[in-house]
Amino acid sequence: MVVSKTGGVAMRLKDKVALVTGGAEGIGAAIAKVFAREGAAVAVVDVNVATGNRTVQAINDAGGKAIFLRADVSKSHEVKAMVEGVIAEFGRVDILVNNAGVTLNATVADTEEDDWERVIGVDLTGVYLCSKYIVPHMVEHGGGNIINIGSIASFVGLNNNAAYNAAKGGVMMLTRNMAVDYAPMKIRVNALCPGMVMTPMLEKFIAIQPDPKAYVAKVEASTPLGRIGTPEEVAEAALFLATDECPYITGAALMVDGGYTAR
Repeated sequence: MVVSKTGGVAMRLKDKVALVTGGAEGIGAAIAKVFAREGAAVAVVDVNVATGNRTVQAINDAGGKAIFLRADVSKSHEVKAMVEGVIAEFGRVDILVNNAGVTLNATVADTEEDDWERVIGVDLTGVYLCSKYIVPHMVEHGGGNIINIGSIASFVGLNNNAAYNAAKGGVMMLTRNMAVDYAPMKIRVNALCPGMVMTPMLEKFIAIQPDPKAYVAKVEASTPLGRIGTPEEVAEAALFLATDECPYITGAALMVDGGYTAR
């Protein structure tokens, strides 16, 4: 936390409204909790109602302010209804975190069309749809801040992750496009690109490996910092991008990968 000149704790997102997709667990839940800790009212969006409500309850129990909204970000009508819901509750959205994502362990030849469309739909089309319906509200209120969750897969090819790589590469280029298009409207758009982070998604991926322990050891050995990251570490990086402390940063990719892509 930042300490003010008077010695108190500065709420770095005081009076802001944030919307976090895929906010029920993992990186999304960590971001929602950190944003609430720093004074933001948070809308947690997910398809997992039970887990999403638990995250919201944890935020509210800790003295924060949060609501849960169910939406499949790949479906336009659900995104429109979700945006209407958060505007009705909070009146605006200052910070949008496009975090919702799914993955698929398959090469191009092994990827079924329905699975391709599901990954692209959530990971890339979801960024487009949420931004499409929230940007006009940001413009109306004089600006805003969009953080798209990319990945090391936005920059490097990961084995057996064809659809995920394609989607995350698209997220990076969409981020750059939006940064240029909306800079005149005082909307900053950046990508946060995690490496291997111990989330429920990664835990499931590790579990299907032939030798899970060997896989984890390989990941750790290939990461300069020598370990897998935590959702909280990604959330603190998201907080930096969400604050007014970096007003000249837009169209950038902030790598949170333990040095993986620096090799």
